[in-house]
Amino acid sequence: MKRIVMSLLGLLMAVWASANDGVYYVSGNHLVPVQETDIAVTKEVLTISICDDGYATVDVYYELTNRGKEKTIDMGFEAALPYNSGDAYDPKGRHPYIEKFRATVNGEQLKYKTGVVKASSAEVPSNLRPLDVKQYHTVDADAWEMGNTALVDSKGEEVNIAYAYYFRATFKKGLNKVHHQYRYKMSYGVYRSFEIPYWLTPATRWANHQIDDFTLRIKAVNTAKHFYTLPRVFKGASFRVTEGTGKVRKRNSESVGEVIEVTLRNGTVEWHAKNFKPKENMFINSADIILDGDIGAFYDRGRYMPQPTIDFKKFYGRQAKNEAEEKELIGRVMRNLPYADRGYVFKDQKLQHYFESQWWYMPDADWQMSTDDFTKQDFDVVNELWKMYDE
Repeated sequence: MKRIVMSLLGLLMAVWASANDGVYYVSGNHLVPVQETDIAVTKEVLTISICDDGYATVDVYYELTNRGKEKTIDMGFEAALPYNSGDAYDPKGRHPYIEKFRATVNGEQLKYKTGVVKASSAEVPSNLRPLDVKQYHTVDADAWEMGNTALVDSKGEEVNIAYAYYFRATFKKGLNKVHHQYRYKMSYGVYRSFEIPYWLTPATRWANHQIDDFTLRIKAVNTAKHFYTLPRVFKGASFRVTEGTGKVRKRNSESVGEVIEVTLRNGTVEWHAKNFKPKENMFINSADIILDGDIGAFYDRGRYMPQPTIDFKKFYGRQAKNEAEEKELIGRVMRNLPYADRGYVFKDQKLQHYFESQWWYMPDADWQMSTDDFTKQDFDVVNELWKMYDE
């Protein structure tokens, strides 16, 4: 019997991560087979929803075609250890930042167990055999929380580990439908209010070495989000807004280079391809670093306090007269960010002119000024708590 390993999470660290500039919680991954020549990925719809509470939800629907006989398959859900988060190592393999995981195969919800395994690498996927952690020593917490090494074997060699969720399912001959969902905490760091890494390249390990029909959907759920990804991952078709309010453009950023930039409010952006052979992995990053000083660090409803940098010529048509005028202007702009984020059309023509100069701004003449859906972050900005970052 061939064994297949479904590694849904883990593996990819933050693109700019270094010792102290961010916190990595967990990332997403395509289903990864260790060895499989009969089962092909004929369809995948990957939906990633970005929320205000610092979490993302992932919903993946697959159609897998088994070209051989019916088989029962051992599968596992692999999740990389957190990075820089200060969490204690769990010998039972329960990940602290994964919630509400569900997996169904052909309509049957699967039960699972958890454990500790040797971690996958880009070249070699884990065999997901649970380790007897009693046979290992645990390294000092300060050492392992910076990466995925928590154990030392009898020879004194460090072992890269991951947490894993185990389950078993039967794949019938022909079409099989797999659906899994989970919720996880987004990583963040310097110039990254949120970051969502997701491995796509393991799709090439299936029998057809591709995804025959692939759809990516990124949603901003009851919020507005401004983010980017890299176009070299998504060649061919263009991203397009399919629901709600949003804009997409491809442009060059001084900091990153060529990017696909997206602004959404209660909306969905989608990318679709046939015979998709991913050669590179995806990440979705908040827009902080690509703004190139246009409005300073990215304002996010969920986490980040803005550090304002204002181009006064866009507001007054001239430079500020003095420091007092500069601070007054920064205050006006920053206090109104939560309203501009929701599309408020300002009666103050100078404010309206300023926000219209920002690409991410999407006016909504029907939105009436209200704080009913304000987050703590929104109230902090309105109450000028952002000033602490300007001292």
